[in-house]
Amino acid sequence: MSYEKVAQAENIKIGTKQTVKALESGKAIEVFVAQDADPYLINEIRKTAKKYHVTITNVDSMKKLGKASKIDVGAAVVAIVSK
Repeated sequence: MSYEKVAQAENIKIGTKQTVKALESGKAIEVFVAQDADPYLINEIRKTAKKYHVTITNVDSMKKLGKASKIDVGAAVVAIVSK
């Protein structure tokens, strides 16, 4: 279900820097974090998402998250954002 949600989303931000920007600007609706990503990156994203009260959804694979985001490489973090 989580991968489908990312694949069907109209507006997403891919990667840690873009996700942090979306969180800080208040545009992030939900953040998807791959469990096989670098733990340091994951922890920083979790802290930032909690600070801004944004839902965090865990997924198991960077490769699958990247595919759901329509990119050819893995993605550690993806945020669904408002328009």
